[in-house]
Amino acid sequence: MRFLAPGWLALLAAVAVLIVAYVVVQRRRSRYAVRFAALPLLERVMPREPGWRRHVPAVAFLLTVAGLVLGMARPVMEVQVPRERATIVVAVDVSMSMGAQDVAPSRIAAAVTAAREFVAELPEAFPVGLVLFSGTSAVTVPPTPDRAAVTAAFDRISLGPGTAIGDAVLASLDAVRGSDAGAAPPPARVVLLSDGANTTGTPIPDAAAEAAAAGVPVSTIAYGTPTGTATIDGDSVRVPADVEALAGLAEGSGGLAYRAETAAELEAVYADIGSSIGFRTEEREVTSAVLALALLTAFAAAAGSLAWFSRLP
Repeated sequence: MRFLAPGWLALLAAVAVLIVAYVVVQRRRSRYAVRFAALPLLERVMPREPGWRRHVPAVAFLLTVAGLVLGMARPVMEVQVPRERATIVVAVDVSMSMGAQDVAPSRIAAAVTAAREFVAELPEAFPVGLVLFSGTSAVTVPPTPDRAAVTAAFDRISLGPGTAIGDAVLASLDAVRGSDAGAAPPPARVVLLSDGANTTGTPIPDAAAEAAAAGVPVSTIAYGTPTGTATIDGDSVRVPADVEALAGLAEGSGGLAYRAETAAELEAVYADIGSSIGFRTEEREVTSAVLALALLTAFAAAAGSLAWFSRLP
């Protein structure tokens, strides 16, 4: 939080003085009652002590004053605001290594389930595209608001040899360009999941540079356990994700890098990405909210004083 008129905060010193004065007065009042009255007689002639309730109006008053001071200082906070528009391209690795079963029931099955949920949770106005890649890369579904077309494409997945991560990024950028025909194209994001290393096609640094130049951040998910194995051409082969290369792709393009070794972790990653994509952070002045809270506190002070003492504070 910051303040547009911080000079008014100096008045909080006056609030602190009022608090100290109230505490001092209450202590003197207590000592005076004990000194000048016989306690047994005082208990019979004085009304029952209201206890903690007698402090409520004073505390509410002090909070009201503090709230008014904060309001005069014009506080500004960062808030999450829903995006009106955005184009999202989901790129999923469908190489042979995705058949590994270190993630139950298999990497590809868990990835498809999480990706479907991710697509379903995005705002309806966001066009979503799908790129599937192994040794080659292709735009399987151009960006569209039709969620059914995207989710149905997952039913047609077949695993292939090789992993062309760089080409997948370029295909995703082509998909974004094809959907942004307007004069003011919406912001775009690519979410790329891979469980291996770039084995063919465009080098990852080149793809990251092109994404950065296009203003399209690529968030990456390094998927699978480091010890996962898959059967490729009859041989059991270790298939760890190239975490560093994927992190470099995210950093170089302005996106975020994630890791997921279980289906639950993958779902959490997609949920976090969805939150960052669907909302933007911006500063907004919250003076009216602070003043409203101060006003409610004043009403509470008045109500409590009338209810308990039949007078206003």
